Amino acid sequence: MTRAFCRILAALTCAGAILTPVISQAAFLADPGKLYADMKAAYAKGNAQGWTFYNQELYLSTIFNAGRAYSLQRATDPAYPQLQQITVDIASSLHYDPLINHEAVPWYVSEAATYVERNNPDPAEQAKAKDLLARVDALEDPAAMAQFADQDANAIVRQYPHDGNAQLLRVEANWRGWLLTHDPSWRSLALARANSIDFPLADLPSTWGPAFLNAVLNASHAAEGYTDEDVANAKALEARIDQLPQLKTIASINATSHARLMTTLAPADEYFGPMGMSILGIRNELNRVNYLIRYGYARQESSMAVQVAVSIDDLHKVYPRDRDLPQLLFDVYSTLQKIDTPEAKAARAHVRGILTVEYQDTKQAHDLLSS
Repeated sequence: MTRAFCRILAALTCAGAILTPVISQAAFLADPGKLYADMKAAYAKGNAQGWTFYNQELYLSTIFNAGRAYSLQRATDPAYPQLQQITVDIASSLHYDPLINHEAVPWYVSEAATYVERNNPDPAEQAKAKDLLARVDALEDPAAMAQFADQDANAIVRQYPHDGNAQLLRVEANWRGWLLTHDPSWRSLALARANSIDFPLADLPSTWGPAFLNAVLNASHAAEGYTDEDVANAKALEARIDQLPQLKTIASINATSHARLMTTLAPADEYFGPMGMSILGIRNELNRVNYLIRYGYARQESSMAVQVAVSIDDLHKVYPRDRDLPQLLFDVYSTLQKIDTPEAKAARAHVRGILTVEYQDTKQAHDLLSS
């Protein structure tokens, strides 16, 4: 949850718009101790194998998993501050960027970075934390997000100049920048960088790869909107593709398809957000709010619509791979779009950032971006 959205929620709380919370809270079924052990095992593996880019990404993934579990279950554990510091150090050294990291952890990165910024007196550590917070806050600013992603992807390539996954991430950053902003200069940059001789064209992932190849095909036929340079790059890419025996579909640590990841369901008897809404309660409340909006009560339903958004945000922290989550995010975004209040606008921007960045390969994200 970004700091701007938190301020809106604080204002709502002071105004009495948030009702008394229920006692029941959502559970988190992962074992923090086991996840911490996985983190240590990934570190040992990285040491043994010489810390390739893959090793670093795997280690960061295990840190995120452990951090989320401690945040949700053991926030007062004496080990948690150390884990937050490790998160900031490793995420910073690996140039963490929400647009090209698909772990659904911006909220946790924000929590860890906020802790370090406030509690570590070292100016260098505070600077790392502030840089991470800037990236998380950019979820609600597509243009800034595209710039950060390009900057971070370039830094990764400089750090791992001969690593194919690093090259893929840089093209992905520019491609996703185009999808978020509809600024064709990002698409042009993606085509140009993919046309580099050392770009692993055969290893395009199954997430953004097919859409990118479709753009290559359109540009090679000089479709409307493409520059002469785009056409030249696309023709060169098409010639290279024709020489490949087969395009592989890979699922690297950062490119596993959402269809394969979104396989869990939040239990029906768990409750989310300050008002303690179940999954059924969230859906029923969305239906009720939309019914009243149709009869002209949009502003009166603003606070409740925001509360539904908060509950869905809470669900996404606890069950980030719930298969119904992208549709819930899309539905509450569509509802908030009908309400012209500052708090609804802030909640809408927050939900849009979650859906289009953390779940960017889902149909719902594509529908929102193309609307």
